[in-house]
Amino acid sequence: MVNKDILLRAWDMMCTSRAMARIYDENRPITKYVHSTSKGHEAIQLATAWHLKPMDYAYPYYRDESMLLGMGMQPYELMLQLLAKGDDPFSGGRTYYAHPSLNRADMPKMPHQSSATGMQAIPATGAAHGIKYLEEQGLLSGVEKPIVLCSLGDGSVTEGEIAEAFQMAVLKELPILYLVQDNDWGISASGDEMRAMDAFEYAMGFKGMRRMRINGSDFVQCYEDMEKAVRFVRENRAPMLVHVKVPLLGHHTSGVRSEWYRDDLEAQTRQDPFPKLKQILLDLAETEASLAEIQLKADERAAADFEKAKNAPDPAPETLFMHEFAPTPITEETGVREPEGREPVIMVDAALYAVDEILKKHPEALLYGQDVGRRLGGVFREAATLWGKYGESRVFNTPIQEAYIVGSTAGMSAVGVRPIVEIQFADYIWTGVNQLVVELSKSCYLTMGKYPVASVIRVPTGAYGGGGPYHSGTVESSLLPIKGIKIAYPSTAADMKGLMKSAWYDPNPVVMFEHKGIYWSKMPGTEAAKTPEPDEDYVIPFGKGRVVQAASADALERGETACVITYGMGVYWALTAAKQFPGRIEIIDLRTLAPYDEQLVFETVRRHGKVLVLTEETLRNSFAEALAGRIAQSCFQFLDAPVQTMGSANIPAVPLNMGMESLMLPNADKVAAALQDLLEE
Repeated sequence: MVNKDILLRAWDMMCTSRAMARIYDENRPITKYVHSTSKGHEAIQLATAWHLKPMDYAYPYYRDESMLLGMGMQPYELMLQLLAKGDDPFSGGRTYYAHPSLNRADMPKMPHQSSATGMQAIPATGAAHGIKYLEEQGLLSGVEKPIVLCSLGDGSVTEGEIAEAFQMAVLKELPILYLVQDNDWGISASGDEMRAMDAFEYAMGFKGMRRMRINGSDFVQCYEDMEKAVRFVRENRAPMLVHVKVPLLGHHTSGVRSEWYRDDLEAQTRQDPFPKLKQILLDLAETEASLAEIQLKADERAAADFEKAKNAPDPAPETLFMHEFAPTPITEETGVREPEGREPVIMVDAALYAVDEILKKHPEALLYGQDVGRRLGGVFREAATLWGKYGESRVFNTPIQEAYIVGSTAGMSAVGVRPIVEIQFADYIWTGVNQLVVELSKSCYLTMGKYPVASVIRVPTGAYGGGGPYHSGTVESSLLPIKGIKIAYPSTAADMKGLMKSAWYDPNPVVMFEHKGIYWSKMPGTEAAKTPEPDEDYVIPFGKGRVVQAASADALERGETACVITYGMGVYWALTAAKQFPGRIEIIDLRTLAPYDEQLVFETVRRHGKVLVLTEETLRNSFAEALAGRIAQSCFQFLDAPVQTMGSANIPAVPLNMGMESLMLPNADKVAAALQDLLEE
C-alpha cells in the first residue's frame, strides 16, 4: 500500500488544483486568456511528478497543471502565467497557461515545448537522444542517470510526427517515457471519431516499445505503476509508453466549454479520482473533518494566491523585444581568411573541413541526416570521411524524417548537445518547417532566454543541370518570415567555412543554404567560388556582407555606375555580366539573409544611385522584392532610377528539361541586359 503521507499529500494537491479550477471558472472576465485545467487527470499527473528527479527532463502538455504542482510549482506562480503577468516564471507573460519552461536545480528541467498536438514528442525524443549520446561519450556528470518524460493527450498520437518520434526512440533505444492521458476527447471530436486504435494499441507496432495500461482514476495504481515505469526507463535506458484512461471533468479549454457538446459528463464523473482518493483515506482512519480541513486550507491558499496574482504587474513594455536571440560570441571577423601557401578548395570541401574541425574540437557536436553517415557521406559527399573518423554515435544516418531531423535539435540543445543536421534538398524541408516554426524559432523568446536552441540546419539548394522540380528549389523567402532563426547563404569556400563555424558557435537556430550548383565550381563562371581554405579560427559574424567587386573611383565620380545586391549563384551571374561594363558595376554579396547587412546595402545604393537586386528565387513576393522595397523607402532621395529586381520566372517548379530550366533561371546575359538598361536610365 502507498504510504499514507503520500496519500495525504495527494489529497492536498488535488484539493488545490480543484480550488484553482473553480476560481478560474468563477472569474471568467479576469481569467480571459485561454487555459485548461487538470480536473480528472490529477492522480496520474501527481504520481508521475513524484517519481521524477531534478536531473530528469520533462515535457508536460497544456493540461498538466497538477503535474506542475507536484513538481513544486506554487499556485501563485501558475496564476501569474494564467494572467500573463510580468513575473510569470516560465515566459514573462508571453505564452499560455501550463506551457512550462523552467530550469531550476531542485526540480526536473522543463525545456520549451508548444503543446501543439504532439509537437513536443520530437523535441522530447531529441532530448533523450542527446542524453544517450552524452552517456556513451562519458560526458554526463553524476551517478544517477536522467530520463525524459513526454506527456501527451491521446488525440495527439494520431499526428505523423508522433510516429517519427516513436520510430527513433525504439531504433536508438532512448531513455524516454511517453505518458499518454486518454480522456476520449480531442476538442469536440470523440475518440471513436478520431482513431482506429488507442495509443497503447498503436505503440504495439513499434518493436521494442515497452507498454503499460493504468487506470487514471485510481491514485494508488497510478503511483505504484508509474514507479515501475520510471524505474524501467531509468535502469534499462529504453523507451516505454504508459497509456492512462482518465476522465475529462473540466472543459477542453476555457474557450471550448463542456456544456456546448458533452453528453458523457455523468458517466465520466463516476471515474473521478478525487472522491476515490477520499474514500481510501477514510478507510485508513482519516475523518471527514480532517480531510475537510485540508481542503479548506487549500481553498484559502488558492484564493489568496489568486488575489495576489491579480495585483501583480503586467510585463513592462520594454521587455517586448527581449530574448529574440541569445547573444552570440561571434561579433567580428577573426582568424585568417587566406593563409599563406594554401591552395584553393571547393565549397563542399570547405564545409567538410569546418565540420571536421568542429567534431574534433567539441565532443558535444554531432552530425546527422539522411545518408550523411557510413557508406556515402552525403549525396554531395559533403560529409565524406566523417563517419570513419568519429563513429556511428556522432555521425549517423536518419530515416526519411525531416521533422525529426529538425525538431530533435531542440531537445538535443536543451541537454547540452550541439547538433549539425542536414535536409537533403531544399525541396524536402517542408515537413521540418513545422518544428522549425513552432519549436525552434520560439524557444528562446518564449522561455525568456532560458532555452535557446543551438542548431545548424544544412540545406543544399538551387537549380542546375536538370535537377528537376524536386531537387532544384530555392526556398529562402519561405523561411525568412520566421522570426527567431538566422539564415546564411555563402557563395565561396572561405565564406562557407567561416559561416559554418559561426553558425555552430551561435546559440540560436541557423539555416545554412548551400548552393549545390557551386559546391564544386564546375559550372562556367563559378571558378571564383574556390578560395584558399581559411585557418581553423576563421569566423564571420552574421549580418556582414562582402564587396565582391568595387566600381572604379573615376566611373563613380562620373555617375556612370550601378550596384548589384545579391547572394549565392547571383554573385557569379553578376560577376560575368559585369565584365561587359569595366569599372562600372559594384557587386555586394549579402552572405547572410537573416540578419542581412542593411548598412552596407544602403551605403552602397546611396553612392551609386542605381541598383539591381538579383536572386535565383521566383521573383514575385520574394526576399529580393522585399529588399527592393526597403531600399526604395530608405534611399529614395539618392536614387537616379527605380530599384530593379531580377529572379526566376514565376512558375510553380523548376522544369526537368534543361532548356526550359535555363529559360526559367536568370543568367549572366539576362543580368547584363538589365544592367545595360539600368546604366542608360
